[in-house]
Amino acid sequence: MSSNSTENRAAERALEVAHRPLQFAYWVPNVSGGLVVSTIEQRTDWSYDYNKKLAVLAENNGFDYALSQVRYIASYGAAYQHESTSFSLALLLATERLKVIAAVHPGLWQPGVLAKLIATADQLSGGRAAVNVVSGWFKDEFTKLGEPWLEHDERYRRSEEFITYLREIWTSEHAEFSGDFYRLHDFDLKPKPTEVAGRAHPEIFQGGNSTAARAMAGRVSDWYFSNGKDFDGITEQVIDVKTEAALHNRTVRFGLNGFLIGRDSEAEARDVLREIVDKADREAVEGFGSAVKQAGQSTGNGTGMWQDSEFTDLVQYNDGFRTGLIGTPEQIAERIVGYKTRGVNLLLLGFLHYLEDVEYFGAKILPLVRELEADLATSGKLESELARNGLLVNS
Repeated sequence: MSSNSTENRAAERALEVAHRPLQFAYWVPNVSGGLVVSTIEQRTDWSYDYNKKLAVLAENNGFDYALSQVRYIASYGAAYQHESTSFSLALLLATERLKVIAAVHPGLWQPGVLAKLIATADQLSGGRAAVNVVSGWFKDEFTKLGEPWLEHDERYRRSEEFITYLREIWTSEHAEFSGDFYRLHDFDLKPKPTEVAGRAHPEIFQGGNSTAARAMAGRVSDWYFSNGKDFDGITEQVIDVKTEAALHNRTVRFGLNGFLIGRDSEAEARDVLREIVDKADREAVEGFGSAVKQAGQSTGNGTGMWQDSEFTDLVQYNDGFRTGLIGTPEQIAERIVGYKTRGVNLLLLGFLHYLEDVEYFGAKILPLVRELEADLATSGKLESELARNGLLVNS
């Protein structure tokens, strides 16, 4: 088979994925304190009853996924936290269409046990369970539980084995794997996850910013999550991951974090952002910033997450303000679709007042997004923009 044929099929796959409607996820507020480290009023709640109501509202307002956060101890404004896998299952059982992603840490989970749990959740929900493999940045979560803390690239090497193990045990009747961290010996997991058309197994997401994270995503992950980024920042990451994925004849999809402040006027939205930052819990933000920058600086080339984050960025602890989803519905919809031309397939959104803001998104912003997407598709602008941004060469 010629390399040209392989490259043509890769380009076709890339275009097919790019033409799919943008998908949307939201951060599950299963951790207390809201999504901004600020004393501003945040009409949200980490309780199950609130989250069940929110999940139903979200799936009826255009959301495809929900991501349950993972925290094990109090840190930086998050005093309390519900465990992610059990909370995700509860939300799956409370909804009909929403896919729920449970964030998990290799090193704190034995992968075979997690694989069994997710397979059960997938069976109970009709094929809607997913995982986000978090390599970890918070040293105390490991050492205070008596687990070893690995250096940065070793954490990603462990995560890659973890993901490979999950794929093997979910898809093979005689699962075998031999790595430095994990092993499988002729194991047949029953029942396996639900058979879903177009999906070999529950979707596997991962985050990260470093060279190690990007390379791992290209080799083994289904989705790559990015912290908040502007157009150029996300384009760089997409190209890097796509380049690695092409070497392995794989297609990776891309999610981007963004904190959305939609109001009927731009001035009103900007005033909300200004108030969030003015009322920031400075001690908590600076403590978080110090911890995450030390984690990122441990990378070989200093490309870890949060390395160029300023104080204002860290008030939303996944750089959500950087994505620029702040303004009127028209402004936000145009920016969202702009990210589609930079290779983004999913927006992972956070809000100040969840119930009100999710409903506002579904009623006022999402219809405009769909109109702009339709125009891109019929005019041929999507292909030309992707090509201009260097995003059609690889898978």
